[in-house]
Amino acid sequence: MTLSPARVPATGVRRLTAKLYCYAFLDDFVLLYPVYALLFSDTGLSLWQISSLFALWSATGVLLEIPSGAWADALSRRLLLWLGPLLTAVAFVLWVLVPSYGAFALGFVLWGAGGALRSGALEALVYDELGRLGAAERYTRVMGRVRAAGLVAVMAAMALAGPVFALGGYPAVGAASALACLLAAATAARLPEHRAPAARNGDWVVTLRAGLAEARADRSVRGALLLVPAVGAVWGALDEYTPLLVKGTGVPDEAVPYLLLLVWAGATTGGLSAGACARLGRAGLSGLLAGAALALAVGAALRTPAGLVLVALAFGGFQLATVLADARLQARIDDGHRATLTSVAGLGTDVATMAVYGAYAAVSSATTHSTAFVWAALPYLVTALLVAAGGRASTR
Repeated sequence: MTLSPARVPATGVRRLTAKLYCYAFLDDFVLLYPVYALLFSDTGLSLWQISSLFALWSATGVLLEIPSGAWADALSRRLLLWLGPLLTAVAFVLWVLVPSYGAFALGFVLWGAGGALRSGALEALVYDELGRLGAAERYTRVMGRVRAAGLVAVMAAMALAGPVFALGGYPAVGAASALACLLAAATAARLPEHRAPAARNGDWVVTLRAGLAEARADRSVRGALLLVPAVGAVWGALDEYTPLLVKGTGVPDEAVPYLLLLVWAGATTGGLSAGACARLGRAGLSGLLAGAALALAVGAALRTPAGLVLVALAFGGFQLATVLADARLQARIDDGHRATLTSVAGLGTDVATMAVYGAYAAVSSATTHSTAFVWAALPYLVTALLVAAGGRASTR
């Protein structure tokens, strides 16, 4: 039986997305997430040493973010997507076999490098492969589900980490995490990549310069580059402090994980709704950001478990806006520089996120966590106004 032309692309899209969702889930299915800070503490590390490890992790990602995007454009995006999880797997094995400050530091360098290799390469490969199949309009829906799959994996890892740790301690959760990374690498190796050899010049420095030149020459590209960190950085940083916000509502410690699941369920729903909101224009995006900001401010200010429902809605709105901002960027950049410029946006997000960490520490040390969350809504209101103003300027 011969498949019709319409059936062939549809089959290709299904095969591509199935592998993508599997990859996204496995990449974030890390049982060490909830307990690695405990591993560091039980090994005897001081708070200063633990903080220095987190700083090293962030610095590695920042330093490699843009070069890794240029490598993906100049060489192979699929290559970086399977190499990244392999580096992370090595990091986890080191941690449980030779727990020490040196091993933890090397592990964070490998983990940061693995994350940088995947950043930019994934979005570029997905957009180009969907375009090849004549389904570029599905990018927003697909990436929303990819992000949702990652969040589901995090929640599943949080739920399973306790029982696995009780059975086998740190070696068990470390082995499970490394195995998930190896499976992610195997899945990435099966992803399609049909870029013509001529599109891979092999010289990542030339690719990097060309990508940056495109951003300088095109105002719409610059605007899209700035929108990605403006939308993703603040709520991405607040993620680390949600347990403290939940505990501040007065619930017992054993209830904190369940309320955290509520917040992450909101973020997952936001990712899943991206396809239905793919055609949201500037006015709609501005309204989405403003509404999510208000929900965050009111929900945090209530300081009650009921207020966390509003926080969950806000996280869902921010997740949706993050996917939409990425889709706007992908639609504006050239295929040959796609991973490079996506990594530039990722670097902006990383730098802005670190700035948010500092601002949050300053505010929360002087007030409360709920007040810090309320103040964190302000940048989104400003971004909403700028997006709306940009739309009116474009209309004129």
